[in-house]
Amino acid sequence: MGLNDTVSAERIHIGFFGMRNAGKSSLVNAVTGQELAVVSDVKGTTTDPVKKAMELLPLGPVVIIDTPGIDDEGELGELRIKKAKQTLAQTDIAILVVDSQVGLSDKDNELIAEFRKRNTPYIIAYNKSDLTTVSADNNSISVSAKDNVNINELKDKIAALLKSVKSDKRIVSDLINKGDTVVLVIPIDESAPKGRLILPQQQTIRDILDSGCTAICCRDTELEQTLNSLSKKPSLVITDSQAFGRVSKNVPDDIPLTSFSILFARYKGDLARVVSGAAVLSKIKDGDKILIAEGCTHHRQCNDIGTVKMPRWIEDFSGAKPDFTFTSGTEFPENPEDYSLIVHCGGCMLNEKEMQSRILRATESGVPIVNYGIAIAHMNGILRRSVAIFPEILKILD
Repeated sequence: MGLNDTVSAERIHIGFFGMRNAGKSSLVNAVTGQELAVVSDVKGTTTDPVKKAMELLPLGPVVIIDTPGIDDEGELGELRIKKAKQTLAQTDIAILVVDSQVGLSDKDNELIAEFRKRNTPYIIAYNKSDLTTVSADNNSISVSAKDNVNINELKDKIAALLKSVKSDKRIVSDLINKGDTVVLVIPIDESAPKGRLILPQQQTIRDILDSGCTAICCRDTELEQTLNSLSKKPSLVITDSQAFGRVSKNVPDDIPLTSFSILFARYKGDLARVVSGAAVLSKIKDGDKILIAEGCTHHRQCNDIGTVKMPRWIEDFSGAKPDFTFTSGTEFPENPEDYSLIVHCGGCMLNEKEMQSRILRATESGVPIVNYGIAIAHMNGILRRSVAIFPEILKILD
């Protein structure tokens, strides 16, 4: 992916679902105009979800996902079905591909029920219209991947649904005014990637610049010097959560302070929900099960925040010895009811749909969830200050 490309987490995810041999892969190839997926008459050719980030006219930057058949069989088939269903969590728009000669199956109807439960807009594409034509309606279309029939019309239907899923959320630009100065505190330690900034830092800087504001970056070790050098105090200081304690001591009380992780909790998740979850950190007992979940699968460092620092901070803060479980990437439990608390990363590598899905699963299971930034602010006694820029959130802490 080029430097100027839209990152996958910011692209609309379009998932193709259905039974084996309904023609999902053929339709993916027809829609994209590329041979993205292997096509065969043999059932079960697609064994894992296949993802491709691309520009799809007239839709713009998207991620296309081809999934295994939901009627796969055997022990391995069950694993494939599980992978297909995991894809639902990140799908913004679903295309249910149905063999027009067979019609809707019970499993297709189960998928439709799942789309509705997740509030995922969907289109039923009756494929193989070269063999049998099916009457379509506003929510469906008759297509032929083989003969390229109604493929552009299917794209038009997808484009019409985009309006309902595109978010107008901003990372920080709605909190500042044109001409403001924002200081970003970016520690450079053993966990920092060599020679580059991590994704949330890049995206926040770009959002600030797009707003006609000035972004000043410094390490936590140079923060005091940086603030003293400014002729006008900044409108906001944003820090990496790991440096919250040190940074808060150097930022005067009259300058708003928050973290990248907190901003992303609002941008992609549910800030009110994760702030509410912070209170559980003060009630942790020996043996409580805590899930620490990350959305990416980065290389673990010796002092990794998720597997090393966060457990240590929680133990020091609570005085207890909880039982920690760690997940990364797509491996987030479907039913996390066994946990006393979920501590999640900022979710910068997840799209909004998947982050919202994880919060929903926690909520439906009655499990409190908090993210790294909120947890660290709470454990440093500065949670109220770190969310003060969101007056509606302060009410939760009153």
